[in-house]
Amino acid sequence: MSLLHDLGARAMRAWDPEDAHGLAVRALKAGLGPRDRQLDDPALSVQLAGLLLRNCVGLAAGFDKNAEVPDAMLAAGFGFVECGTVTPLPQQGNPRPRLFRLTEDRAVINRMGFNNEGLEAFAARLAARRARSGVVGANIGANKDSDDRVGDYVAGLRRLWGSADYFTVNISSPNTPGLRALQTRSALEELLGRLAEARRALVAANRDRPIFLKVAPDLDDDEIEAIVDTVCAHGLNGIVVSNTTIERPASLASAARDEAGGLSGAPLMARSTEVLRRFHQAHTGRLALIGVGGVASGADAYAKIRAGACVVQLYSAMVYEGPGLVARIKRDLAARLRADGFNAVTEALGVD
Repeated sequence: MSLLHDLGARAMRAWDPEDAHGLAVRALKAGLGPRDRQLDDPALSVQLAGLLLRNCVGLAAGFDKNAEVPDAMLAAGFGFVECGTVTPLPQQGNPRPRLFRLTEDRAVINRMGFNNEGLEAFAARLAARRARSGVVGANIGANKDSDDRVGDYVAGLRRLWGSADYFTVNISSPNTPGLRALQTRSALEELLGRLAEARRALVAANRDRPIFLKVAPDLDDDEIEAIVDTVCAHGLNGIVVSNTTIERPASLASAARDEAGGLSGAPLMARSTEVLRRFHQAHTGRLALIGVGGVASGADAYAKIRAGACVVQLYSAMVYEGPGLVARIKRDLAARLRADGFNAVTEALGVD
């Protein structure tokens, strides 16, 4: 069945990218998605900031912006699913076209602009699945025209605290003007300070949840050190490395290579993995790192783990490989771990 789903995904590449994505979500909601019925290799099981995951391969934010199909993606074989980015108020995002396939480069450029249905619709869907198993996180953001962007993140944390298993604070999308400025030390101090204050109050009434910060790949060593120090000082649990890049490698061959927006997919793999490695060197065991950017095979996932990630996420590769990709990655990753004498992901973490 996974082959049929992969063939269907490839057929949809004849459609407009955003229309094809919408059709895929509707099909998943109708129960037409793939199901990975194989037991995961025990070597792939990990603990992510206290969350027990059956495997270390997660779905990155952006695929399920409105928390419509997290359980369908868990059934497809992902060890955890991150929904969003969600903002307090619904917003349309940037004008279409805003999503572009770079087929020759196995890449995607998007300038979506946090299009989503808002916190209330998102919260209702997460609340409706509360009794179900599987780890589902919320990627929270700020409205484009907000007068208090830090307040938007706090609002997202508060509204979803009882429903999401973890939170990712997205300050690194290049498609909301000025958002990446929150990565500077002074702005990050204010943001994480207010989130930490809100978290303390929430924990007093409910159990704690991990909180991660999602960063850009376009950072230098001084910025990496400052981010690690600030994240640790305010008690966050880890860092997601990384979001899309605004850089355009000279190797890009596709006609859409000069479109504005964030580049993801295969061309991001080397850059994001090197930045991940530098975060691993800087955090000295204090944080969990989630490796994202260009993962399209077991070899890619293994490279992220060896660079310092305890788990990985993917999204863009499914555009080209179909939803059966996750099962193939898991099999290949487990084989690579065992071939090198590792019985668990944690044994290979950061060995490079």
